[in-house]
Order: sequence, then structure tokens, then C-alpha cells
Amino acid sequence: MDVTVFSTKPYDRQFLEAANAGQGHRLHFLDMRLSMESVALAQGSTAVCAFVNDELGAPVLAELSRLGVRLVALRSAGFNNVDLEAARDLGVKVARVPAYSPHAVAEHTVALILALNRKIHRAYNRVREGNFALDGLLGFDLNGKTVGIVGTGKIGEVLTRILNGFGCDLIGNDIVANPACETLGMTYVSREELFARADIVSLHCPLTPDTRHMIRGETLALLKRGMMLINTSRGAVVETRAVIRGLKEGVIGSLGLDVYEEEADLFFEDLSNHLIRDDVFARLLTFPNVLVTGHQAFFTKEALSSIADTTIANITAFAGRGRAMHEVSVEKIATRT
Repeated sequence: MDVTVFSTKPYDRQFLEAANAGQGHRLHFLDMRLSMESVALAQGSTAVCAFVNDELGAPVLAELSRLGVRLVALRSAGFNNVDLEAARDLGVKVARVPAYSPHAVAEHTVALILALNRKIHRAYNRVREGNFALDGLLGFDLNGKTVGIVGTGKIGEVLTRILNGFGCDLIGNDIVANPACETLGMTYVSREELFARADIVSLHCPLTPDTRHMIRGETLALLKRGMMLINTSRGAVVETRAVIRGLKEGVIGSLGLDVYEEEADLFFEDLSNHLIRDDVFARLLTFPNVLVTGHQAFFTKEALSSIADTTIANITAFAGRGRAMHEVSVEKIATRT
């Protein structure tokens, strides 16, 4: 099958080519994002392979359909960038990677928590400048602190296991309780109670109408003063302007982000020789108690290998029997909820 792979980085090509060995698909790699401006480059392909910031709204899907594309193979678990209703109406199938390495994201979450708590990012710079003073670097013991995890799927479960080892008190919120988390001592509470009790809130939920801007202006009043907020899920789960207000007012004591709601124009690119024109993002970077990474939580060898294997398996299954292994559709989501 001919597949146009958008948003390709060298590592994507390396792992996808390895996964495709022996499968025989003709992969056409493009470094540009999929959009209305680039969609014509899918001409001649039966499938496109897309990533988190590729545009898959109704206009792009309609053009893909007109070009003969029948499968969108996502290299991600999230599919909030896809208009599933439009895909269904056009007869374009959508497949995703439902799970790759929950350890990758959970471990990166812990890295953000530890770095923010012990001010590792500040200490690193101080020592390199010959400043060995400890003022401003005071942290706290994780042991005994209450951590609230919103979204207790596979990633939330691994994070629960890790933080249980630190001796944290664990509270969670999700549509359905995860028995493995409960076995580890997690207590499920309402979202409002979680916000009120947690010293650290870590977000691991998909982006849905219910979770969009879960952390927003009116939420700030519910949060424990001085709490730490971590988001490694999807950027729009957090309303960035509200979070900035929370930081200025001291409600949010520290903030760790691996995702950002307007990240499409920033992340995955080398902009070191350019001005950052996003004033909201630039404001975030002025806070010493904010640590931002560029959507790298998934970025481990194990995760990339798993993502590539599942993506190629989806394409191979679709080529063989007209159905991908992990299709996502409006109907399947409705059945699940």
C-alpha cells in the first residue's frame, strides 16, 4: 500500500522503516505537517500517516477522500485533531495507536515533579555559573503528600505504581475506576474534591468536550494553594491564560507542562534562531517555577518502536481485510461512554 507519512522526523523514518521491513508498504516521507496547503501531496496514496499536530478537519478529510485516501493511520493515541464524523461520512477509516509505552509518559511525569520540587533546572544553571547558594531551592518530601491523578488508564496506573513507591497518598478521578489503582491504595473522589485535597495534580485524560479547559479560571478557586500542576496529556486540557493568573496569585506553586494548547506552531521544530511570537507561551517561560518540555514525554526508544509497529500493523490489516486493527470512530466512542 502507498502511504504518505506527514510530519516526519528522522526518528519517525528510522522506526517506521524498521517496522515496515518485510511488509512491503511504500512509505513516502514528508517533513511538513498535513494541512489544506499540503494535502495535495497525498496524491497517489491509499493511506496517510499523521501525528498529533496534523490537521484532519472536515476540509482536509474531504480532499483526502477526493484523492483516493481511504485510511488515516495516526501515530498517536489521541485523535482530537480528527473530525470523526466527517471521516465516517466520507468513508475514510481512522486508526490509532491505543497504547505504546505507558512507562514513557508516566516516568516523564515523575521527572517533571522531581525537577520542579527540588528546583533541578535552577540548580543546574546556578552551579554552572559558580553559584552554590541554596536559597530558593527548598523542596519538600514527596512521602506523605497527596497526589491527585485525573485519568487512571494505563499511564495513570503506572504513575500510581511509581508514586506509591514514594509513599504518596493517592486520590484519583476517572469515568471508571481502575481496580489496579485501587489495589495500590488509590481512593476515587470527585474532581472537585481532588482539586481541593491534592498537593500535586497530574493530568492524564484525553482531550474531550468534558476535559477541554478542565483547569480554567473558575477552577483556580478549588485548588489547594501552592499546589503543583502537571500536564502531560493534551494542551487544551489546561487554559493557559488562567494558569498564568494562578501562578501570579500563588494558587499554583509550580507548573510542569509537556503539552501546550497552541503547541502546533512551536513544538517539534528548532526555533532557536527565531523570536517566539506567542506572547502567552513567552510569558509562561518567565516564571522560575515553570518547567516546559516540548511534547517529549512519549519519546523513548521503546515507545517509538511500539508506535511504529502498531502503525504498520494497522496499515497491513487494512490492506488485507479492509479494517485496521485499532480503528476509532464516532460509533465506537459512543459505545464506550
